[in-house]
Amino acid sequence: MIKDYDTLKIGNKSFNSRLMLGTGKYKTVNDALQSIEKSTCQIVTVAIRRLPVNLKKDTGTFLNFLNWKNLWLLPNTAGAQTAEEAVRIAFLGHELACRIGQEDNFFVKLEVISDPKYLLPDPIGTIKAAEFLIKKGFTVLPYINADPILALHLEDLGCATIMPLGSPIGSGQGLKNLSNIQIIIENSSIPVIIDAGIGTPSDATMAMEIGADGILLNTAVAQSKNPAQMALAMNLSVKAGRLAHLAGSMEKKLYASPSSPANSVSKLVRI
Repeated sequence: MIKDYDTLKIGNKSFNSRLMLGTGKYKTVNDALQSIEKSTCQIVTVAIRRLPVNLKKDTGTFLNFLNWKNLWLLPNTAGAQTAEEAVRIAFLGHELACRIGQEDNFFVKLEVISDPKYLLPDPIGTIKAAEFLIKKGFTVLPYINADPILALHLEDLGCATIMPLGSPIGSGQGLKNLSNIQIIIENSSIPVIIDAGIGTPSDATMAMEIGADGILLNTAVAQSKNPAQMALAMNLSVKAGRLAHLAGSMEKKLYASPSSPANSVSKLVRI
């Protein structure tokens, strides 16, 4: 069992779950609600630009049915093409947090994506927006390419986490940037959350085994044939990967090594 002290700390908040779940692309509201429940996640991310203007009056949005006493809102700036637009959306995200009773929630998943074709994050815009938001008291979780140098610059600015993509968002390709992600994990003194590209539970387990602090995913669950069941699978895979990382994997060898050394094998009894 993972020890009680093995919690994920982001900014001034601590979480027992290392799996974060997105809220888009689900076929039905019920799929989203069941998936969040089965995942046992504590952080859910919401694209602010896709929300209705008046959340309280729009009873159709599933956000009204979530228990915000047990969940922490992570507003994201998805859709922002410039730093200025991302900053504006971040402030709207805090307003939403206040509406659901989380007045002290200044978390923001920072996305600045200027290229609509490949949806790769803009490093310059991300740094510019992060610097401004941090000065305004936000807890910034920046979504970036798996660039170790950019990760260090954002950490130096005061970001609360680094969120490198495993592969293009929504692609389900897994960890295509494994070497760079390992460098980011090795050099980072803040949590590293793998965001984008996770397609299967084995992808999530691998990310956790190499030392990632958490996983944020959406499409892999929302677009599966059984979202709630896939959410449970992701939940278990993140836990398994974390336990394996803490346990320490055996050293890989080029040749076979007997599991029962000769000096410990009992002599065979002849009949």
